[in-house]
This record gives sequence, C-alpha cells and structure tokens, in this order.
Amino acid sequence: MKIVVTELIWEEGLEILRELGEVVYDQTLWKSDNLAEIIKDADALIVRNQTKVTKALMGQAPNLKVVGRLGVGLDNIDVAAAKEAGIKVVFARNANAISVAEYVFSAMFSFSRPLEKASQDVKQGNWNRKLFTKEEIYGKTLGLVGVGEIGARLASRAKAFGMKVIGYDPFLPPYELACTDIGVSMTSLETVLAEADYISLHVPLNDKTRNLINKERLATMKKTSYIINTARGGVINEEDLYEAVKAQIIAGAALDVLEKEPPTGNKLLELDNIIVTPHIAGLTEEAQVRTSELVARECAKVLCGQGSMCIVR
Repeated sequence: MKIVVTELIWEEGLEILRELGEVVYDQTLWKSDNLAEIIKDADALIVRNQTKVTKALMGQAPNLKVVGRLGVGLDNIDVAAAKEAGIKVVFARNANAISVAEYVFSAMFSFSRPLEKASQDVKQGNWNRKLFTKEEIYGKTLGLVGVGEIGARLASRAKAFGMKVIGYDPFLPPYELACTDIGVSMTSLETVLAEADYISLHVPLNDKTRNLINKERLATMKKTSYIINTARGGVINEEDLYEAVKAQIIAGAALDVLEKEPPTGNKLLELDNIIVTPHIAGLTEEAQVRTSELVARECAKVLCGQGSMCIVR
C-alpha cells in the first residue's frame, strides 16, 4: 500500500503507517504543484488543515480508500465528494480536546491575571501594583457556544474553579453528560452572549456558522466580556470584532484561528486587548502524539477492511 502524508505528523504515527507499506511524507507537500501526480496511486492520503482535498484532487487518485485528517475540522475536505466516491474520511476525534480546553483557560487567565505583562512592566523599572490588580475567574460565567467534547471538558474544569457555566448547542441531546453530570445550564445563543463574562466558541465552520458572531451579536455582549475562538476563523466577522474591541463594546478577544492564516495586514493585530496565536490551541506535544497515532491507526483499520469509530458519517 502507498500512504501520502502532506503535512506535519509525529514520528509515532509514521511508525504505524510504515507497517502498512510505502509512506511518502513531506510536510510541505500540501503546497506542491505535483500533489495530484504524487497521490495518483495512493491508497491513503493524510492531511492537516492546509491541504485542499477537493473532488478534483480525489478524482486523480483512483485507488484512494481513505483520507485521514490530523485534527477535527473538515472544512478543507470535500466530505460529500469523498462519500460519493466511496472514500472514507477519518479524523482525530477528541485527541486534542484536553489541549484546547487548557488553552481556553490560558486565555482567560491572560485577561484576568496578566502575569507576563506585569513581569515586563517590572523589568522596565516599574512597580504598578494598582495597574495589575485584576480579577478572579471564580464566580464568573463561562459561556460555551457548542457543547461537544471540548466544551464538556472545559465545563468540568471551569466548575472546579467555581465558575458558572452556560451553553448553547442546538444539537446536544438533553441528557448528555455535560448537562446531567457536569451541570452546564443550556440556554439560547442570545442568553449566552448577554450573560457570559467569557465566551468560548466550539463550532464547525459551515454556512450556518460563518459570521455567527457579528456586529449585532457583539453589541449584545457585556462591555467587560471577552470572546475566545479556538474553532474556525470565519465564525467571527473580523471587521466587526475589530470595531467592537476598538470602541470598547467588549473588553477583548483571544483568537487562535483567523480567516486568513497567517494574517497579513490584519487590523486585529493592532489592538493590545486582542491576543492572537498561530493556531496552536490543540498543539501540545501530548495531543500531537495522540492525534498522529489515532489517525494512523484509524486509516490502517480502513485499509485493512475493518471498522472505525472515527469515520465521518
């Protein structure tokens, strides 16, 4: 068998794939003009978020049986075309959920207790205790837009910190663990935006969620609230967010994802109360090992004619 890996994968995943046959691996393959030629006899294609797995590309690979996504977002893969062609799509279900949940806490603490800024200020010769007297997250409200695996893990940790957790998810059954055991209070999107001190987005990017957070919805948030996006860049209208933060309609934002990555000339980078990171929420060493091993194993199952719990239905 031939497996083509077009983006970064950890060695643990490659070891599993090499047991199946030939592995062609180059983390820059996603931008190669010869990608169609390289995969023409491939049995499996493994990607991250940069490779555009289109109907045309898959059409160039008649032997292709499975596409593996080293992550959870699927907006770079034409899932419908894959299904039509009989190609399975597997993804790293839950492998980076802990890392993303911890990132959200890092963001909340960066706003509530900005230790790095305080340290830099001291090193510049200052001693501004009043300036860095901020606030506890205890007693604050965390609002989840999307209460899936990441949202549930985030909620359990928030509860341990003494936070109130409210959520909006039209697809969540009423007796899910997040509601019955963790204690997420499910409500409307409008209520989450209006009541939460910290709002964390955990939704896929599609026609219904694109620009979900726009000028009108930002205007309903508290002036003291922060929004954290580890989902997809297009979920927030970036121009509207820039205007809202600049005009102090909301207090700030932490963005791990942007509409264009990396950003070029993005005005959001100009504002001190917007944190921007390079799509790293799920990129801890532990999560990457789990992701690489999981996707490699699930692709192997498909190639060997076995079932997979991580197939996109």
